[in-house]
Amino acid sequence: MTAEERFAEMASSHPRCFWLDAGPGNPGRSIMGALRDDDISLTYDAGRGEVLRHRGGDVSLVGTDIFTVLGDELARTPQDEIWVGYFGYACRPDLPARISRADDSAMPDAIWMRTRQTWTIGQSPAHLARTTTRPHPAPSVNSTPIAYTRAFDEVQRELRAGNTYEVNLTHRIEVQDAIDPAVAYLRLRELNPAPYAGFIQHHGFRLLSSSPERYATIDRHRRIETRPIKGTTPRGTCADDDEELRRDLASNPRFRAENLMIVDLLRNDLAMVCDPGSVMVPSLMEVESYASVHQLVTTVRGRLRDDVTGIEALRALFPAGSMTGAPKLRTMEIIRRVETTPRGVYSGAFGWIAPDGRADLGVVIRSLTTTGNGTWELGTGGGITVRSTAQDEYAETGWKAERLLRVFGTPLACD
Repeated sequence: MTAEERFAEMASSHPRCFWLDAGPGNPGRSIMGALRDDDISLTYDAGRGEVLRHRGGDVSLVGTDIFTVLGDELARTPQDEIWVGYFGYACRPDLPARISRADDSAMPDAIWMRTRQTWTIGQSPAHLARTTTRPHPAPSVNSTPIAYTRAFDEVQRELRAGNTYEVNLTHRIEVQDAIDPAVAYLRLRELNPAPYAGFIQHHGFRLLSSSPERYATIDRHRRIETRPIKGTTPRGTCADDDEELRRDLASNPRFRAENLMIVDLLRNDLAMVCDPGSVMVPSLMEVESYASVHQLVTTVRGRLRDDVTGIEALRALFPAGSMTGAPKLRTMEIIRRVETTPRGVYSGAFGWIAPDGRADLGVVIRSLTTTGNGTWELGTGGGITVRSTAQDEYAETGWKAERLLRVFGTPLACD
């Protein structure tokens, strides 16, 4: 049975399941799994401040902080099991974030599933992936919406007042489509293969990811690594044009300034949980190329202090600095004021966490969510500095959304 066939069978027969998928071209790091009826899962609603524990048909209130509850569960989890799931943007109640209206039909702000039944997935035949897609028109961006321009102008006022150095300004796009979520995921993984691809299903709620960005890994030697992306350009239409765009991304002062500010923020975040002197930057602003974009990526690494658990370290970094801006607290306050819709799962982190402290999570970008009612949501955005223009920044949000919208054959709507 191929990986795609196993996935389709699993998604149709197991209400709680996942595929952490390194993509069609990167076998060996992909794992797939499903929960049994008596396995435990957690959901979190930031609006209500409630963490619920699910097992069989029983649901119970077990706390108010998802990081604390998950840490307690990890301490009781056997070493041969893992937890898989995501933290949405509003998962730290001590930080300012626009909260979704409490609604039982809304996507949970966090889902985590303890799983005993997993499979390691190897390379799938390329021809099978090709049969799961259909041609779609590419989205187009013809104008900059008034709401985006107003938010951009307010961000510029904050930047020029010295209240922030960089703001990641985002917005949400909704699509109505009756496509089966498993079919949608197979299309997405072909259209936009990525190292942090994945599918998480908890009853009717689904997260479909094709993210290129690492939130954090923690290895068995307690080394923690994060790889922020700041600076993005589209791919060129021919080899020469593509190479020119790649060179411009590597040398452009605006992109380099964006990246450096986030690197400084993450060095500070890691310094709070790592041994003194262990935080380093082994790779600074390297260009990585994906199906639709070139991106500027830096690696920041350190070694966790002995008194810090893996879940405590993940909380200290959350949310990813690349998705907020710098300084984090003040910038999140600005984001809460200027963005008109809650981010939900977007800008959070997803992946797996082991009871021994190891972890591997990506940032929730280039991702789709659905509650199973035919409505799909995606977030898109980019870093704003004093050198930015509203037209250029809004166009960048279109490049980033383009491959996701092709899953539905839907052009990008403009106000």
